[in-house]
Amino acid sequence: MFPGGSIEDFTAPLFVAWQLTNRCAGRCLACCEESGPAKAWPDELSREEALDLARRLAEAGIPYVAFGGGEPLQVPHVWELFQTLSDGGVAIKIETDGRWIDEAAAARLASLRVDNVQVSVDGASAPTHAAMRPGAATLAEATAALTRLVARGIPAELVYVPTRDNLQEALATYDLAASLGCDAFVTGPLMRLGRAAAAWAELAPSDADWAATVQALRARHEARGDGRPRLSIYPWDIETEIRKRLESPQAMMLIVPNGRVKLLNALPFAPGDLRRQSVEEAWRSYQQGWRSPAVAAFIGRCRDEPELMRHANETWPPSPEDQAAAN
Repeated sequence: MFPGGSIEDFTAPLFVAWQLTNRCAGRCLACCEESGPAKAWPDELSREEALDLARRLAEAGIPYVAFGGGEPLQVPHVWELFQTLSDGGVAIKIETDGRWIDEAAAARLASLRVDNVQVSVDGASAPTHAAMRPGAATLAEATAALTRLVARGIPAELVYVPTRDNLQEALATYDLAASLGCDAFVTGPLMRLGRAAAAWAELAPSDADWAATVQALRARHEARGDGRPRLSIYPWDIETEIRKRLESPQAMMLIVPNGRVKLLNALPFAPGDLRRQSVEEAWRSYQQGWRSPAVAAFIGRCRDEPELMRHANETWPPSPEDQAAAN
């Protein structure tokens, strides 16, 4: 957001986050979306619907689309979506475990408008990474993907999720990102969402341990002297983020696998539906959703009732009043 601006000042989102599927080979302990091998939604967009939506996003002048999931590169038609958006002038970001980025895939990505690719690596040793990410790409597969991306000049970012069980490898994982030539090392506090919320008592590091890790990462980054890889540490826990977003919503739109538009992945409210709405109509629904008293009340309760965050992966329709205001 620009200083003094509000979400209503934007006639279209500045970027779109698109969760293409909830299916993933991995069953990662800290997954925000509770994705997995049998976790695809029964009503996910078909190939034809997804391609139509990609064309509409490009026609609407959306400058940037970030693909997540689930594992977006498992979706058979994902390369058609990338090509459609790229041909339409849209920059692409991809969040992946890296398994699907072989030499051929890396070459294809180099031919597209790829802004960056984030690969998840949750430890510097193979056993730690495997324990954190059962069923997902191995450490060797993830680092090979990063190596291929870097070799082709594609900005590659290593994403590390801290838990009680891998925090001792945070510095070594940063060093690994540096040795691979990554553009950035991306981390932040463990988010109380999805599987992490369900196993919070077992997974979450203490506030003091996380603060000490942040200090150590910053010291390691400064000691390198060359500013690389860039150290990107998200500053907020999820409870703080939803309060900050209520005060100043991002000019973005989150599309979940069935085409619904959610306010934020941490919130269950889904006021828009791109199966039945134009991009412009869905954007207005999104804007109106952030001004809903029901949303404000829910966020206010989350501070004292963190168990409400277990609803994050749901898609609640707007109330009749909110729907009428949006239309």
